[in-house]
Amino acid sequence: MIIIIGLLILAAAAVAGVAGFFNNTGSGHAVQGTFELFGYHVTGSTGTLFLFGAVVGAIGMLGLALLLAGARRTSRRGQEARRALKDTQQQTAASSKHRDTLVDQRDSARAEAASAAQERDDLTRQRDNLTKQREDLLDQRERVYAPSPGDSARARQRVRDDLVSQREEPASRRQHINAAAPGTGEVPLPNEK
Repeated sequence: MIIIIGLLILAAAAVAGVAGFFNNTGSGHAVQGTFELFGYHVTGSTGTLFLFGAVVGAIGMLGLALLLAGARRTSRRGQEARRALKDTQQQTAASSKHRDTLVDQRDSARAEAASAAQERDDLTRQRDNLTKQREDLLDQRERVYAPSPGDSARARQRVRDDLVSQREEPASRRQHINAAAPGTGEVPLPNEK
């Protein structure tokens, strides 16, 4: 809409300039006295003077238009730079937040890994202890069932009773622990026969 209004005003100014020039030509419209501009003496009719004025006005308007276009362009560049800066700051903030989230996840994963490693080490120690107990029990069983020539029946019976009591002690302790805290994930002892 503004462009159409601007074109109409420009056309009206062009018509007025042409009409002003042609209506003021001839000897009846001669410039009276001297009219000088930058050392140039203007002679001729008032229409010629009007035409020079229109040309000077058009040149002035062109300069003003260039000045405003440059200012508009500089303003637009400033707005784009501010918008780009704001976008960059938002991206930086989002990246920082994402980085902090990743650092938190990494720290959590490290803590979980350390906890799992500790639990694994504890379970390995329990397994090793149970394996040693089993080996000890197997050694004791072999001694009981492989009588020496000088062993008496009573001595063998005492060793058997000791083995049975040792076997029942961890089982009763395990039952006591499971009754106190069910679902603790206690590792069961090897099958007892």
